[in-house]
Amino acid sequence: MLKRRIYTFTLILSGFIMVFSMLYILTSYFGGAQETVSQIGSRGAEVRAIQKFLIDWGLYSGDVTGYYGEETTAAVKKFQKLKGISQTGVAGPQTLAAMGITVGQVPAATESNVYLLARIISAEARGESYEGQVAVGAVVLNRIEHPSFPDTLAGVIYQKGAFTAVTDGQFNQPISDSAYNAARDALNGWDPSGGAIYYYNPAKTNDKFIHSRPVIKTIGKHRFCS
Repeated sequence: MLKRRIYTFTLILSGFIMVFSMLYILTSYFGGAQETVSQIGSRGAEVRAIQKFLIDWGLYSGDVTGYYGEETTAAVKKFQKLKGISQTGVAGPQTLAAMGITVGQVPAATESNVYLLARIISAEARGESYEGQVAVGAVVLNRIEHPSFPDTLAGVIYQKGAFTAVTDGQFNQPISDSAYNAARDALNGWDPSGGAIYYYNPAKTNDKFIHSRPVIKTIGKHRFCS
């Protein structure tokens, strides 16, 4: 009887250990392990934003490559020292907040995202070629990944003063079929704009800022700029 009780207790104890072990693993995976940081080996828009920021502060003299290497790490450590942040060389949430950097990710081609992107494409690029429509959609998505713009699709589209079509009512007009297809292509990665974050029709604007932007390419009536 005693042996049976010991055996039962051992099984129960083993079960508890397994459960708590799984909980620990899941918590680690979905908690801290998923926290986004830029560090040695990282690549992308966030790293480019960090490098540009560090250049402005005179802490980084390299090129804006989008690759987080030893030189970027050393510059981040210098910035962290200036701000009284632990000098790890890793651009975690505290360091990014001190830099004022937030970068979003291009959303999936869900029905709601296709609909919203198609609305702005139809309003801004109605009458343009199909490539030109996809390019306008790509600019919207490029802004999500750029530190100077909001981090979400809705945030970019509804940003005050960003798109005249939102304020003049064209945004609420019926959406063309081609705009839906263009939105899907843009969300799936096609970028005819060449990475542009601005576009404009030179015949319709005299804005000095937009005319000062470096032109990447021209598609139809729109100039696409960085």
